[in-house]
Amino acid sequence: MNADRTSPSATAPETLEGWYALHQIFSIDRQKFAALAAERGRHDPSVVQSTHSSTADGGWSANVELIGSRADLMAMHFRPTLDGIAEAQRAFHRQFGAAVLQPVYSFLSVTEAGLYHLTAELARAASQRGGAVGDEAYTEELSRRVVKERDSAHVQRRLFPQIPEGMRYVSFYPMSKRRTVGQNWYALSLDERSRLMHTHGMTGRRYAGRIVQIITGAIGLDAWEWGVTLFGKDPLDFKKLVTDMRFDEVSANYADFGEFYVGTLGAGDLGASIETIVGGSP
Repeated sequence: MNADRTSPSATAPETLEGWYALHQIFSIDRQKFAALAAERGRHDPSVVQSTHSSTADGGWSANVELIGSRADLMAMHFRPTLDGIAEAQRAFHRQFGAAVLQPVYSFLSVTEAGLYHLTAELARAASQRGGAVGDEAYTEELSRRVVKERDSAHVQRRLFPQIPEGMRYVSFYPMSKRRTVGQNWYALSLDERSRLMHTHGMTGRRYAGRIVQIITGAIGLDAWEWGVTLFGKDPLDFKKLVTDMRFDEVSANYADFGEFYVGTLGAGDLGASIETIVGGSP
């Protein structure tokens, strides 16, 4: 028997989306780069003034020099459209040094703000008045509330994030909600999912001022369902935050994590970042 898609228990949370994001992970062919550098002469990074490059449409790209990883470098691109991501990808590979990069992993997603609490509230209201999720009254109130949510400063920062000042350490990892027998996140009621996510969010708020996070959704875009990009002043805060969150019920019972990539913001110029990683040209 098919589930009733208008029932609160089968309702997906409303989400707000902003910029598309692409995380590209590479290793460096050091022998190839040494030959390239010798042929062109030492690349001059002195023209680089910042750790990232911004675009006219508000998007940006940044390089992260990875530490303790099987890979060497992570490129992050944030753009308003998927076509913009494609152009950022092409521009990245036109830079000096791109020919020596070997792909290890990539993650395509879009910045996301999940409206669990709002969706659960409207679903309960619909049930109490004898209506249903998706009916005219529900849709009208949802549209009104979504506009208010999107216009809030907090949600704007989540959908259109910038690199925070003074936070040079970066951690990125993908994750998904578990869907196994007895631990199926998507089989929980909407109210239960809302409660768990509220508790999860309160844990993160304890690190305000120490860590800034960017949450991106990837359902339909990648095998993993979400990406988490963390910026911090102290890399130990990554360990403490992720540890605390894993003790939340939502993560302890329903979260699976992919590989973690950690490093420091590099020069906005790819060639300069590569030279830093390999220790300079001959």
